[in-house]
Amino acid sequence: MKRKKLHTIGILGGMGPEAGARFLELIVRETAAGRDQDHPPVVLYSLPQIPDRTEAILHGGPSPVPAIRRGLRALARAGADFAVMTCISAHYFYPRVAAHSPIPVVNLIDETVAEILRMRPRPKAVGLIATSGTVSSGMVATAFAAAGIAVMVPAAADERRVMTAIYGKKGIKAGFTTGPARWILLEIANGFIRRGAQAIVAGCTEVPLVLGPTDLPVPLIDPLTIGARAVIRHSGACPKRI
Repeated sequence: MKRKKLHTIGILGGMGPEAGARFLELIVRETAAGRDQDHPPVVLYSLPQIPDRTEAILHGGPSPVPAIRRGLRALARAGADFAVMTCISAHYFYPRVAAHSPIPVVNLIDETVAEILRMRPRPKAVGLIATSGTVSSGMVATAFAAAGIAVMVPAAADERRVMTAIYGKKGIKAGFTTGPARWILLEIANGFIRRGAQAIVAGCTEVPLVLGPTDLPVPLIDPLTIGARAVIRHSGACPKRI
């Protein structure tokens, strides 16, 4: 029996590099496959030189849009049929890049909302751990509110601690996935849970590099895992049954 042709997934990574590499690994792990040929074809373009998204959102730093557009064009030339950006903060610029992309771009926030709506029981309130750019933009809270889900965000002092865990000298972007970065995010997550959060959203794609589903008494909602399963479906391959 002739197998159907699978569409090629394009990953625009580098924001940060480990998150893009993890997304590729998640696609492999989440695909239901009995042999190599059952996996979807994937093109990963890791482009760490894309300007920092939070700096652009909060302080008017260099726009990442031109570099993201170049990355999407490169993925299209490499044979990708559609793409995904493995950075939540980059989704602030999604309307400006998707409208001019030569290939469709999967929206991780939309896919995450859709997945939460399928959860049973469905959380009514979630805690958001994300960069200051993502939190300040309100893009996650707006998307979730439209689906009837309340979003808790850290107090200003705690948000500074989140940024230290991500960007600090011993933060996740510097390659530290144990020690202070992990302790900080665990404390923030547990603080949300004490306030009534029924799930924690990893609103930065690097958060799951230090926090896992078994670390918390409530679900850890990981947009990268959700996105990996979504792009597997879009490719025509089959995600594993949960």
